[in-house]
Amino acid sequence: MKKIFLPLCFVAAIASLQSCKMKNTAAAVQGDADSKVYVAPGKYDEYYNFVSGGFNGQVSVYGLPSGRLLKLIPVFSMFPENGYGYSEETKAMLNTTNGQIPWDDQHHLELSQTNGEQDGRWLFANANNTPRVARIDLSTFKTVEILQMPNSAGNHSSPFITENTEYVVAGTRFSVPLGSEDVPISSFKQNFHSTASFISVDKNSGNMALAFQIVLPGMNLDLSHAGKGPSHDWFFFSSYNTEQAYTLLEVNASQKDKDYIIAVNWKKAEEYAKAGKGKKVPAEYAHNTFDEGKQLATSVIEHDVLLLDPKDCPDMVYMIPCPKSPHGCDLDPTGEYIVGSGKLAALIPVFSFSKMIKAIGDKQFEGDFQGIPIIKYEAALYGEVQKPGLGPLHTEFDGKGNAYTSMFLSSEVVKWSLKDLKVLDRAPTYYSVGHLMIPGGDTKKPWGKYLVAYNKITKDRFLPTGPELAQSAQLYDISGDKMQLLLDFPTIGEPHYAQALPASLIQGKQVKYYDINKNGNEFVTLGEKKANVVRKGNRVDVYMTAIRSHLVPDNIEGVSVGDDVYFHVTNLEQDWDIPHGFAIKNNPNAELLIMPGETVTLKFTPQKQGIYPFYCTDFCSALHQEMSGYLRVSPKGSNTPLKFGTGVVADTSAQK
Repeated sequence: MKKIFLPLCFVAAIASLQSCKMKNTAAAVQGDADSKVYVAPGKYDEYYNFVSGGFNGQVSVYGLPSGRLLKLIPVFSMFPENGYGYSEETKAMLNTTNGQIPWDDQHHLELSQTNGEQDGRWLFANANNTPRVARIDLSTFKTVEILQMPNSAGNHSSPFITENTEYVVAGTRFSVPLGSEDVPISSFKQNFHSTASFISVDKNSGNMALAFQIVLPGMNLDLSHAGKGPSHDWFFFSSYNTEQAYTLLEVNASQKDKDYIIAVNWKKAEEYAKAGKGKKVPAEYAHNTFDEGKQLATSVIEHDVLLLDPKDCPDMVYMIPCPKSPHGCDLDPTGEYIVGSGKLAALIPVFSFSKMIKAIGDKQFEGDFQGIPIIKYEAALYGEVQKPGLGPLHTEFDGKGNAYTSMFLSSEVVKWSLKDLKVLDRAPTYYSVGHLMIPGGDTKKPWGKYLVAYNKITKDRFLPTGPELAQSAQLYDISGDKMQLLLDFPTIGEPHYAQALPASLIQGKQVKYYDINKNGNEFVTLGEKKANVVRKGNRVDVYMTAIRSHLVPDNIEGVSVGDDVYFHVTNLEQDWDIPHGFAIKNNPNAELLIMPGETVTLKFTPQKQGIYPFYCTDFCSALHQEMSGYLRVSPKGSNTPLKFGTGVVADTSAQK
């Protein structure tokens, strides 16, 4: 009973503490807060803020400091607003070796870097459920690549990058047997493994490739970050369930006082891979890419992967004890300090990279974990932040020698000094905070003006919306000695991690329209005179154009029930922000949203005879409502001739 009673007392104490803090939250907002977040009509925000969508599988984009929602970027989920995953051009983006997976749990994001600083080229996103990593082009805000991860389950410590975007890493949350072995769950210690996947990124194109995977003991990898400067060659992962439990983890995975930070020398791993120390094994996984020239996604199934085992690769992997059940694993801008945030710990351990290297050289180990050396805690420890709060989760940095840690249980953000590990300030959040974000806060060059806290649980901040309340983010000014709460704003899905950068880094790089003369889509229609309708068996291809304010053709006959009709719609506009939409009555699909100069295809298979209106769904002009047409669908087997046109009035004198 004691084991149950103590945690209940602990939880009760926390609840009491939280209730006190919640009463003070409103008072934390100072009178000048509104002026600091107000962005006047016609003016732009200072920062783009990219926020993980959690269980909606998308990425949301907000402006800071206003908190205004600017866009949803479809990544791992079908998106009827613009036809992502529905159009023939984008269906392949959601392909996996398990078929089309039209949803995922999108947890973390990472902006590309050059020399440890944000460069505004790409945004990487992870899929936690069906392990995948996506790359988003920040000139178009489109998902252009998705790579599936084999030998993985729960792609959680992902998609964090090295400081020149040489690699994106993807760590396993749930240990599983490699391949698809049929083994008893009770054989966890013998047969289950976690993996750290290293995805190489082409420095010019951004194209990704699975370079190698490091096989690790069965445990849960949680979060990770790459080294910087002196620690450039290293990657660090937090871990929990080093008890290797496989049932009732709530109890059985919280037995030890310490779990581990996993330190991986990726440069050595790279050398071992080139030297042939790895083992190439069969592994099927999908690699999906969107060719912006052809405006078409393709999916290729890869068939093998290179595995590196620490037993065969000395000096590649080490473990540092870290209290307790660490979540965050964060490196300061200098690359010297490694912060582990044990979500069940009452302190924050800060490790020294230089001390870690010395400890390795001096062989200051306290045994091993399934063959991986364990560095002595004190040998790698720089110091501990004492009594920082309860439930530390995640730490970011302001570039001025200060760290900021989210406290899930005591519902606050705590600011502390890296120099002397003293707490400098506390700011209450409303209820339970999860991740936090400082623009550039995990790079060599944090911008250091704002901090956003993303609440895991929130109550009473916005108008009620039934049993599920709005997710919440809170914006703080951190430019002074004391944190100042400026703004609450609702977010999409469950926000996990986020990234932000100055708007100036990408604002001027935006693609405004696609040059129609460079449109490489095989179904492009370059002008209304080339519009056409072609039948091949029961397939009908409609080569259609859209321009303000009509579709060509807008009358089509000769289609029969059961035909597969492909509407290839080319937007002839060459002006910024003049997309056209396309939808047809009763289509069990979605609409299309076609950008200027783009060709997109919608498949329609009519099941009943009749007249089917089709129309533009995106307001484009004063005559938007008139931008429509009709498809005649005749009974199956009928001999209705194929004909089409726009602006032609038929002679009806002989018709009944």
